[in-house]
Amino acid sequence: MTVPTDWAKPGGPTIDLAVARRKATDPTTRMGSLIINPGGPGESGVDFTLRRQDYFSEEITRRFDIVGFDPRGVARSNPVVCSAELMQQAPADLFLKSQTDFDRWLDYNKRLRTDCRARTGPLFDHVDTLSVVNDVDALRAAVGDRKLTYYGLSYGTLIGQLYAERFPGRVRALALDSNIDHSLRTAAFLDTGAAAAQDSYEEFAAWCERDSACVLHGSDLRAFWAKLLAHAERGELHYPGDPTLVLTQLDLIRLPFQAAYGPYWRELAELMVAIGSGATPSRALPEIFTRQLTQRQEERRQARQPTEDLIANPLRVVCQDFHLPIRDFHEFAALLRRSQRIAPDMRVSPLAFSFTMACLGEPAAIPNPQQRLQVDGTPALLLGNARHDPATGYAWAVNAAGQIGSEARLLTYEGWGHSIYNRSECTRRAIDRYLIEQTLPAPGMRCPAVPYTGTPTSAQTWPTPIAPLPRLPGWF
Repeated sequence: MTVPTDWAKPGGPTIDLAVARRKATDPTTRMGSLIINPGGPGESGVDFTLRRQDYFSEEITRRFDIVGFDPRGVARSNPVVCSAELMQQAPADLFLKSQTDFDRWLDYNKRLRTDCRARTGPLFDHVDTLSVVNDVDALRAAVGDRKLTYYGLSYGTLIGQLYAERFPGRVRALALDSNIDHSLRTAAFLDTGAAAAQDSYEEFAAWCERDSACVLHGSDLRAFWAKLLAHAERGELHYPGDPTLVLTQLDLIRLPFQAAYGPYWRELAELMVAIGSGATPSRALPEIFTRQLTQRQEERRQARQPTEDLIANPLRVVCQDFHLPIRDFHEFAALLRRSQRIAPDMRVSPLAFSFTMACLGEPAAIPNPQQRLQVDGTPALLLGNARHDPATGYAWAVNAAGQIGSEARLLTYEGWGHSIYNRSECTRRAIDRYLIEQTLPAPGMRCPAVPYTGTPTSAQTWPTPIAPLPRLPGWF
């Protein structure tokens, strides 16, 4: 599908967006299209549509064509790309220690922006979510739907929120799963992210204390974790299976953060013990853990053999949606101390912290800066969130629903993990009923947590965090 590079100049240059459709399995009950976005930023809606045929219920796939697209700047839709060699030069430690470190990071970000803009072309400055919203409206028209039926997950919820704001009369049903709060400035973004990360760690610690399946059951988990953090700060930790791979503080903090997406608490505890002892874990680890090892090994290979290869950098989207300025090292250090008071175990949210660092030094005039949502005149919108989501914390969903006001209904899953659609029959039925019948769950509806049994179901294991930038976790 062809759309303008810059929607302010509809007659100007264009780009092609990749789109995939999986037709409704029962044409006699087909209701239209369900346009989906699986988040990121950086996730491919085309891949999701083609490969995740088990994600939606049979009730949904019978009635809707599932239509996924790669947003502008992502995957097959003119991706933002940068020099692989330059991206490997990112400063290793994001926990800056001085104004010199701060200035070095600003200089690196400036060089990276210049490089990525030159290699990507004009679209580099037009990958913001407001532009994606216009693309979604064009896609709605292209598939022949008078009004939009949409499921957005994680960062994809921002697309739905802003679509409702911009095109209220073209909304049929928007199901927004694990919500972004686009009203947050730098301090609030970091603070609320840290609180969500710490909450997920507290849930892991509580499980380990009560369940003998945790290999650290009966021990002082917090003291053990603090010791690991101290070793990481001194550069003394290595990833199990590769003694040459040093784990930084942020590398270590990512592990419980990633585990909370599942959750993968049993495997996390075993990995922590293996890191502390240097031994290989007793069982195969989920991909969310081994992916970090594979990525870092690839970084070192490329560092030894520099090439002109390109790496996709979808974090450009975040930097056009969130202006997150920090004046100098003094302010940085104060913000970091705030995060560490909020999150004494996790110290920071790996995502909120890394996103802020990736956008540090961004010019103030971004196309889609933060503001409170102003939605008026839409049908009711369904927002859903887990109570213990490490990435898009529950407070974000509560705040987003409050900004939308009477048009919003919040569905709460009382359990853990990132994304709620497939967490339980309760969450799935509520979202399905809304998408099919436009019937909302009762006000204040809360779906009980499904007890943690050790391994998430296959439906629960998606999504997992990815890392498009060296040392920077990549998506909500």
